[in-house]
Amino acid sequence: MTDGSPAAETLAVRCCIAGGGPAGMMLGFLLARAGVDVLVLEKHPDFFRDFRGDTIHPSTLEVMYELGLLEQFLNRPHQELRELRGWIGDAMIPVADFSHLPTHCKFIALMPQWDFLDFLAQQAKTYANFRLRVQAEVIGLIEEGGHVVGVRARTPAGALEVRADLVVGADGRHSTVRAQAGLQIIDLGAPMDVLWMRLSQRPGDPKESMGRFDPGHVFVMIDRGDYWQCAFVIPKDGFDEVKRRGLDAFRAEVARVAPFMADRVNEIADWDHVKLLTVAVERLRQWCRPGLLCIGDAAHAMSPIGGIGINLAIQDAVATGNLLAEPLRRGPVTLDHLWAVQRRRELPTRITQRAQVFIQNRVIGPVLTTQAKSFPLPLPLRLLRDWPFLRRIPARIIGMGVRPEHVKA
Repeated sequence: MTDGSPAAETLAVRCCIAGGGPAGMMLGFLLARAGVDVLVLEKHPDFFRDFRGDTIHPSTLEVMYELGLLEQFLNRPHQELRELRGWIGDAMIPVADFSHLPTHCKFIALMPQWDFLDFLAQQAKTYANFRLRVQAEVIGLIEEGGHVVGVRARTPAGALEVRADLVVGADGRHSTVRAQAGLQIIDLGAPMDVLWMRLSQRPGDPKESMGRFDPGHVFVMIDRGDYWQCAFVIPKDGFDEVKRRGLDAFRAEVARVAPFMADRVNEIADWDHVKLLTVAVERLRQWCRPGLLCIGDAAHAMSPIGGIGINLAIQDAVATGNLLAEPLRRGPVTLDHLWAVQRRRELPTRITQRAQVFIQNRVIGPVLTTQAKSFPLPLPLRLLRDWPFLRRIPARIIGMGVRPEHVKA
């Protein structure tokens, strides 16, 4: 809500996007490219945030190819992951082989999200009808006659009022826009949270990202070139218990599940080096109201399983650009236009979330709570281990997703 003070600045645009994350920046770029006057409001001063989704999947890389930006994009520092593997106890299991995907890039690119967003911002700024305002936090909606007609934002210079034919909420899983709009959330639940940290790389370390599943532990290591980005999975709401046991006990657990890191766990000097991601799997029952649309995490928060969230957000942005660019060039869009976006993207969201919930409940939850010293390898993993051609199935699901979107010329 606004504090009632008059706006220090008033703007008018065709489309105002709240949130400069993957969905917001990609949509802003696509709309500007299509000739739509667009403003992106980002509450932070820059894109730099630790431990954001950094996996750029083949589906997103294909979008970059269709935009003519792939070569330029891949000139930025990144790592390439051509196969997903996991350690289950003492067994290394290949899970997904991306080499057979019908895409130009048959790998996952690992790139810090701030680099990805900075690249999109640079490309978008080549269009005169694109504007990005940082340190502009959306705090309320402007409504007239049951229609959303703009937003109110807080900036260092004072209150900002933006009038827009369309407001897009792309401000993440804690979306102010969807809260202000009163949109109903369906919570699918998650049995886990994630503790993120970084540990240095040293000579002799394995040179590939991987996950480790041991009784009571799930640990993921992402190769960042000179350091490991590590995810330590814990039971839901379990961080207070982890802290109660103490930092030395936590370091010992990390060393136990990843023995080659035992010589550097003291780099976790205090709890400030450990960042909590509260995992949620949820989606809106209705993504839109007259004058308003939510996409990306604002419409559907995803589990970190598979690193799919950022790529699903990009797919939302591409579909939105394809469906709304032409109507927006003419003026305000109708509610039918906005429903078309939800109809296009809701089924892929539902299927993806159903798969994530299945893995959470059938694999990760039991692993975290088991008291056994070992557990048998599940049948699906035994099949992936013994029949290499089956690895194309999870590669297709993870790498391309359900109903991948393509950029319209």
